[in-house]
Amino acid sequence: MAIMENHTVELDVLIIGAGLSGVDAAWHLQRQLPHLRYAILESRAELGGTWSLFRYPGIRSDSDMYTLGFPFRPWRGERSLADGATILQYMKDTAKDTGIDQHIRLHHRAVAASWDSAIARWIVTVEVGPERMVQELSCRFLHLCTGYYDYEQGHTPSFAGEEAFQGQRIHPQFWPEAFDYTGKRVVVIGSGATAVTLVPAMVPLAAHVTMLQRSPTWIASLPSKDPLANFLRKWLPAGLAHSLVRAKQVAYSLVTYQIARRWPNVIRKALRQGQRAFLGREYDIDKHLTPRYQPWDERLCLVPDGDLFRAIRSGKAEIVTDQIDAFTATGIRLQSGRELVADVVVTATGLRLLPGGGLKVQVDGVPVDLGATYAYQGIMLGNLPNISFCVGYINASWTLRADLVSRWICRVLRLMERKGYTMVRPRCDASTLQPHPLLEFRAGYVQRSVDIFPKQGAGLPWRFKQNFLFDLAMLRWRPLRDGTLEFTKSSR
Repeated sequence: MAIMENHTVELDVLIIGAGLSGVDAAWHLQRQLPHLRYAILESRAELGGTWSLFRYPGIRSDSDMYTLGFPFRPWRGERSLADGATILQYMKDTAKDTGIDQHIRLHHRAVAASWDSAIARWIVTVEVGPERMVQELSCRFLHLCTGYYDYEQGHTPSFAGEEAFQGQRIHPQFWPEAFDYTGKRVVVIGSGATAVTLVPAMVPLAAHVTMLQRSPTWIASLPSKDPLANFLRKWLPAGLAHSLVRAKQVAYSLVTYQIARRWPNVIRKALRQGQRAFLGREYDIDKHLTPRYQPWDERLCLVPDGDLFRAIRSGKAEIVTDQIDAFTATGIRLQSGRELVADVVVTATGLRLLPGGGLKVQVDGVPVDLGATYAYQGIMLGNLPNISFCVGYINASWTLRADLVSRWICRVLRLMERKGYTMVRPRCDASTLQPHPLLEFRAGYVQRSVDIFPKQGAGLPWRFKQNFLFDLAMLRWRPLRDGTLEFTKSSR
């Protein structure tokens, strides 16, 4: 790899990742600390993160846009559950209108970050463009907005007889551009959010679509349009209407989640009644739509206006609950003996997770194992200076927490400027903490990656509670000098 520059570009703040959290962090940074020099590194050819990567049919949000959208840019779309292309354009418009796009460096992949205590700066190694030219940037503060997906590879388990299948196999993460499945028989393997989105989206063109699952997932139907939101927008200023609907959606998600955790049978009954209303009494809801786990042990899958159930009712789609015995030349043979004939098999079998986008981290020459660190308030890493990361909620919109994290980081940076501090780190004695997974979620894609992610403790401030109102109080108003977060000045 060639060296791109013979000098290091110096910045105040470096944001890695130009998705929802990266754009949100940049907006708060340039609004609250406009004199700071910052840049956003994006490894891909355009901003957007998840919404730029995934292009499979029907790709959409499963969080309402009043909470997934930015609080500083009202959502003006008619549909509250928006499609991927609309969300991506919303992000691009936000970046352009605020000047954030001028700070984004596309085709810049951060591969390593090394903290140098002597100069109190991070030295970040970046590969630029397809030629992977090497560049070094330095910054006083490093913020990782990489999410937790591995953008380079998805999760695809191996199946017996795969080589015999004569049709086409596709992973949704790498959907072929302009792929034509008109008149084809499609089997979608999986039962998560991707599968329940793909099936109704492919039904209009495909001959038939089968969702093949080992076990069911909880699926809820929600209206794709919010009547209250559309009403308020007619009579109130856009910002006020957006804030009111956002507050309503936050309250709704918090209340339903707490009910699900305390009285799960209430939510079970409501979900089954909703499914029955679409599918009728004859449909085997127990077999195909009733999981072994309680609602919100894993994330609920949302289907706008019951589109999945309508597709099943039409006869052009079905759910098959069984296990794969082997692929055949013409499809998939199940353990029950049934064979599903397929021209196309879509392996919606999950994602791979990757902390920090695979960034290799060192502190004063010593490599850091991220899986051995503890997360302070789900934002910073124990004993690591001047570095933060963003992880959203698993029971609510990602952006709700990303915005709180952005504001908190600006609080920290303002305090450092006022007092002349050059370093901040959460002091951590791991021997006193009881380890828990950072993402306490039963989903397979999370469980497969538990060991490579930072841990959290049993109590504050090492606990990430998955509660927006709690975080609002903690991150907006809790004193920064809490006995754990340590601020120091350079000796130079």
